Formats: sequence, structure tokens, C-alpha cells
Amino acid sequence: MFGRVKPLDAIIATAEKKSLHRSLGAFQLMLFGIGCVIGTGIFVLTSAGAQKAGPGLLLAFAIAGGICIVAALCYAEIAAIVPVAGSAYTYTYATMGEFLAWTVGWSLVLEYAVAASAVSVGWSGYFSGTILNEFLGIHLPAWLSAGPLALGGAPGGLINLPALLIALLVTWLLMVGTRESAWFNAALVAIKVTALTAFVVLTLPKAELVRFNPFLPAGVFGGFGTGVGAVGAAATMFFAYVGFDAVSTAAEETKNPQRNVPIGLVGSLVFCTIFYILVSAGAIGSIGGQPIMGPNGIPFPAGSEELARQCALPEYSEYLVCSNEALAHVLRVIGFGTVGNMLGIAAFVALPSVILILLFGQTRIFFVMARDGLLPEKLAQVHPKWKTPYVVTAITGVVVAVAAAFLPVGRLADISNAGTLYAFTMVAVSAMILRRRMPDLPRKFRAPALWLVGPATIVGCVFLFVNLPLPAMLVLPVWGLAGMLVYFGYARSHSHVGLGKVEVHEADYADIEPDIPGIADRGRD
Repeated sequence: MFGRVKPLDAIIATAEKKSLHRSLGAFQLMLFGIGCVIGTGIFVLTSAGAQKAGPGLLLAFAIAGGICIVAALCYAEIAAIVPVAGSAYTYTYATMGEFLAWTVGWSLVLEYAVAASAVSVGWSGYFSGTILNEFLGIHLPAWLSAGPLALGGAPGGLINLPALLIALLVTWLLMVGTRESAWFNAALVAIKVTALTAFVVLTLPKAELVRFNPFLPAGVFGGFGTGVGAVGAAATMFFAYVGFDAVSTAAEETKNPQRNVPIGLVGSLVFCTIFYILVSAGAIGSIGGQPIMGPNGIPFPAGSEELARQCALPEYSEYLVCSNEALAHVLRVIGFGTVGNMLGIAAFVALPSVILILLFGQTRIFFVMARDGLLPEKLAQVHPKWKTPYVVTAITGVVVAVAAAFLPVGRLADISNAGTLYAFTMVAVSAMILRRRMPDLPRKFRAPALWLVGPATIVGCVFLFVNLPLPAMLVLPVWGLAGMLVYFGYARSHSHVGLGKVEVHEADYADIEPDIPGIADRGRD
């Protein structure tokens, strides 16, 4: 079961045939990483993080960022060796075999799809609060702007219609081959960074130390399965860093990758971590960020029915933890309503591109798995006109839209993180196996002290996983069990490697690969 390893030599040979022009420097990689990372996590999940940890949200960002930095070093080394499609799935296939690669690919499906749903829900909050309420004076009925109460929506919620529609719209754009130019992506980064910088400048002068007391109202560890406390919040806010691994995929196009890839990865993560801490300090220090506590002295779960009821009470209406558009809400409360609305517009404009990138990542994983024979190849069928895998894109988009329509953002982020943490763990294991098995393999970048960085990544990811809420922890093994049924029922008997088809398909990928937002098509020189 663990013996089907996809030949690494063939994968590397294919990558060498498709050598790309090296034009990216460290600063460009940092901008790319910042653009991928800054999204729903900071714009939306600030309120969920504050409900879990209170002012300890600052510590939560530091914990999550630190774990991401050691994971980034593992990503940088292995991506420089295997710079081909498939991300952690391909890395695992080349080191630990087909079965474990399947589990990684299956978990990445969960990660990308649920993350896209979470971003859709986050976008909906800014659309309803800023665009409709503040600018157009339209108040969307509660039953059309949130999922059902039993799943943590606002009282009277039935369906999150804006989240459903934005997910379907982005799916349609991805199907017809819509792409964004590099300059537009750079402009988007500038909009997001400018908006958050303005937030920090306006809120920090109004911060008062008294609002940070108590700093850890739920403690450092809230208890197994509760998902609260600083570590529980770190497990949720880990979502705010997802996307940094996109930098590692640019190793093949980077000048002096031994120097620039780690600078791009670690630099973007350090920048975002400091930025996130400043933003959360401004939000909590200016209006307060204490959680709403339950009768047992533990914060009500973020996105829960109990919290929704409390937030409906007048005394909690201005609480940070009750806002669906946290940062814009803070600015309105402290008297900068116009700037708050502008920040809401920035989130409204920027978040759909994050949905697009996540949906692309989802379809790309499906596409590679289907190309390897592990999923029906019809799923990877490319449209004759649009040149995109429209079948799998449509299926994925519908699933993402339905999840966004009925589930709250905090719960979606936790579920997505479970799959991401597993994938990051396997990347660290793959990097250590390759270092041990092929120590003389040419490495464009070597992670410093991999003997320490690799285990630190694994321990950190497991540490965050066991501090997720219990339902989120249970989703991964249940999803994995479903994946095993698919693997042994279909994938194992149809695998190209299992059938002796060992040729690598990446060589023809440039002909039919979907457009990647902001990234030029792969060369064929």
C-alpha cells in the first residue's frame, strides 16, 4: 500500500525541460506572499479570534506566525527540488508513496474548498454592512444574510445569499478563463496594505492599556476541544496565514533562489505577523476586545447559537466580537465612519480575488489527481473554448457556494485549518525524507538546521490541531475515512503508477493548464 512512489527523477527531469525564466527578486516574492496572505483572516476573523482569546489575540498571531515560518523553510527546500504542479500532494507522492499522497491531496481538497467558503462568508459581511447598509441604505433581511441559527448564524438566519452568489460568480469567471494581470494584483496588494496601515494609524493613538486587562481572559490553553484561549485562537488565526506557500511555487522563476526564496517566504510572514499584531492591538485597544463569557466562565464558542443570541442584545451591539466586518466596525465606533467605509470597500474589492485563487488551487489539486488516474479523468476534462477544467470547477464551485450559504466563517476557518495543518506536516516529513534519502541531490535552497526545523513544524502543526474545536478536529478523520473509501473503491485500481504508466504528465501541462491569476503561463523551452 505504501510502495507506489512516483519516480522523483522523472518529475525533476520534467521540471528541467520546462525551465522558466528567472526574473523574480526577494522584494517581488515578498509582495507576492503578502498579497496571498492578507485576506479574510485579518479582515474578518479578528472578531472570532477576540471571542476565543480576548486581548490574547496578539499572542495568538505570534504563535501561528512562528509555526508558519518554520513550515515555510521546509516548503522552500522541497519546492526548489520539485517545482511542479500539485503542491504537497506531489511532494508526498515522490517521497512516501501513493496512499499517503492521496490522503494529502484529499485534505487539500478540504482545505481549499472550505477556505473559499470562509472567504465568501467574510466578503458577505462587508458587502451587507458597508456596500448595502452604509452606501445604499439597504438593509438585507437577517434571513437572507446569514446561515441558519442552528449552525451559528444571526437570529432568524436562513441562507447567506451574498456569500452564495459571490462563490458562484467567481466559479463562473474561473470556468471561462478569467485572469488578472500582474499589475492588478500588485494594485490589490497596495489597496489592502494601505487600508490596514490607515487602520493602525487611526486606532493605536486611541488605544488604552485598561482594555487589555485581563490579557488572557480564557487563559493560554482553554482546554482540549474547546478551541478557546490564546492557543485555541492561534489555531483559528492560522487561517490568516494560509497562502504563503504560493511563494514556494515560484522558486523556479526566482533569481538566486538560495537567497531570495527564504527571504520572500519568511519576510512576507514576518511582515504579516507584525502587521496583524498591530492591527489587533489597535482594534482591541480602541474599543475593547473582551470575549462574551458563558455561565461557566468560558467564552461562548465563536459562531455559536449562544453567541448569536448574546450579540442580538443591545448591550453587546458594539462589541468587536459581534461584528461581521470587524475592522470597519472599529473605525465607525471610534468616529472614523468614512474611513471605516473605505476599508470596507477595500475588503469588498480584494476578497473575491482570494476566493478565485483558492478555487483555482482546489481545481488544480483535483486536476493533477485526475491526471494521475486517482480520480475519473473526465473531472479534468478541459473545455475546448475556455481551456479550463470546467467540469471540476463547476462541481467545486457549487459545493463551495452551498457551504458558504449555510455555515459561519469561524467554523469554516477551523475546518479548513485541519486539512492545512495535515498537509504542512507531510511537507515537513517529505523534506526530511528527501534530505536523508538523497543527501547529494542538487538543492537550490537548503533549509537551515532541518533536523530542528522539520520536527518543529510537525510538533507545531500537531499542537495547533489538538487546540482546534473538537468538531473541527473530528472533520478531518471523517473526511479522511470517506477519502479512503474512494481510494480503495476507485483510485487504487485506476492509478497510472499502479498500472505501470510511469511517464510524467507535467510535460504537457502548459497546453491545458488553467490560467493562474497574476502569473504568466509556464514556458516550454
